[in-house]
Amino acid sequence: MATAALAPKGPPGGDAAASDNPEDDDYVEYIPIKKRRAMEAQKILQRKGRLASSSSADAGGGSGGHPSTTDDDPDRPRLAPEAKPSLLVKASQMKRDLPEISPMEQRVQQEKEMIEHLSDRRTLMSVRELAKGITYTEPIPTGWKPPTAIRRMPARHADAIRKQWHILVDGEDIPPPIKNFKDMRFPEPILKKLKEKGIVQPTPIQVQGLPVILSGRDMIGIAFTGSGKTLVFVLPLIMVALQEEVMMPIVPGEGPFGLIVCPSRELARQTFEVVEQFLAPLRDHGYPELRPLLCIGGVDMRSQLEVVKKGVHIVVATPGRLKDLLAKKKMNLDNCRYLTLDEADRLVDLGFEDDIREVFDHFKAQRQTLLFSATMPKKIQTFAKSALVKPVTVNVGRAGAANLDVIQEVEYVKQEAKIVYLLECLQKTPPPVLIFCENKADVDDIHEYLLLKGVEAVAIHGGKDQEEREYAISSFKSAKKDVLVATDVASKGLDFPDIQHVINYDMPAEIENYVHRIGRTGRCGKTGIATTFINKNQTETTLLDLKHLLQEAKQRIPPVLAELNDPMEDEDAITNASGVKGCAYCGGLGHRIRDCPKLEHQKTMAIAGSRRDYFGSGGYRGEI
Repeated sequence: MATAALAPKGPPGGDAAASDNPEDDDYVEYIPIKKRRAMEAQKILQRKGRLASSSSADAGGGSGGHPSTTDDDPDRPRLAPEAKPSLLVKASQMKRDLPEISPMEQRVQQEKEMIEHLSDRRTLMSVRELAKGITYTEPIPTGWKPPTAIRRMPARHADAIRKQWHILVDGEDIPPPIKNFKDMRFPEPILKKLKEKGIVQPTPIQVQGLPVILSGRDMIGIAFTGSGKTLVFVLPLIMVALQEEVMMPIVPGEGPFGLIVCPSRELARQTFEVVEQFLAPLRDHGYPELRPLLCIGGVDMRSQLEVVKKGVHIVVATPGRLKDLLAKKKMNLDNCRYLTLDEADRLVDLGFEDDIREVFDHFKAQRQTLLFSATMPKKIQTFAKSALVKPVTVNVGRAGAANLDVIQEVEYVKQEAKIVYLLECLQKTPPPVLIFCENKADVDDIHEYLLLKGVEAVAIHGGKDQEEREYAISSFKSAKKDVLVATDVASKGLDFPDIQHVINYDMPAEIENYVHRIGRTGRCGKTGIATTFINKNQTETTLLDLKHLLQEAKQRIPPVLAELNDPMEDEDAITNASGVKGCAYCGGLGHRIRDCPKLEHQKTMAIAGSRRDYFGSGGYRGEI
């Protein structure tokens, strides 16, 4: 309490308490603001009748009948006004009121929320269509019809064929499967060329995929590597271009009618060669000439523009060069009505999504859209369907499953011993052999080491120029070289004849890349061997994915993988509740989406990209 010497004087008869010196009538005690507020609170509570009777009895009378501020215990806390509960208190109260859910239900709910959050991305449509609200409800009509017997095939008969060929389909009004090329009504020169190549009977993806695409339907095609997916979209494209050319011949500067987009230059060149193989016999038999164009980076653009000036029917492209030509208005997609995304999961992934969207912006009308890959998780399928009209999903085996014709061997090799052990692995089979590494430096080191040991080897990675890359691929394909050392640039879709052995010098972090790599062998019904080196450098999530993939393909599980503590063994209940086996994002069987290394990596890349926007060149600039 303040002393009399320091107390300021105030007006008499106020609400102050009595002085210690009763003879000094002018003396008024100074009351701190905290105390005054407490007194005001007391008065309010008293008026509302909320003070206890004991509190009322303790309150003394001062001048004017106001409660006295004298108290036996000056440190005793005063009663505060009753406050409304905060939002945090309300939230905790609501949580207490909710029914309790089990940990398993909680995890299922978390996964659903993650998938919904990931699906909340922009639709894969052109800006013009989104702005004007243009949606297409019916597929593009085509002039193709199968024989009457197939058109009238009962649904149960079609289902029996699909079951026999292990084909899973999803969609409305699915065209019936056709078990031979003749009934698909391809021209005679194409049928002859197929026989020349030794393709007598269609593969499962071709049995169902070709009728779907020839009918003009949009499609998602999923089949293991080496199953003949390229022919499924190349042959109908040739038919579309032929039909358009017959109806209205192309004039200089026009075209294309059809477009195939590939993630790598090597895959684009390989697809272009397949297109040319089937166009040559058509031209020789007097059919109208169809001009194809290979549109990739690393090649002089002038030679590509010469073909465009004459009028082009079919374009096989990589996203970068295609975007460049379209942006410079050297080529247009005004008449294009057929679009294929090969290895679509890679193209729709974070890295290529904006490029593909820019390509979509150049279409002036409806197009038939086809997506193909060996690994296409449910999440990518759901996102991609936003661009498709009444799509049909044709699936031969689980999306992301390994080719059953490949014998998978996994060996624990210490990091420093890998390059020496590589020579022993090369003795397992005769050439040709493919060696995959994670980074460019390892490719160059292994290539140099093998050359020093007298091995006929070539190397390919994204850091080499186009001429070197083409030389490596062509010399390896023509059996002039025995070994090809490569990064993942050679793992997607490339068809090397009679590969005996694939060696994974590094186990890739993403199981999708592993599936694509080992798919370079065991193609077209032949068997092959895949050897993978693992050690402590790999994460447990990656090794668990590998373990489950080996179990699914009924391969031998090495002790180092068998001893891993596997949390997925207790996840059957979650799988049944969520309907998704393994990870919904990357398709790995050894983890759930919350532990997905691919998702984590892409989040990191996105954050790094956003930082570059602000702190790197061309980023934020403040006004001076």
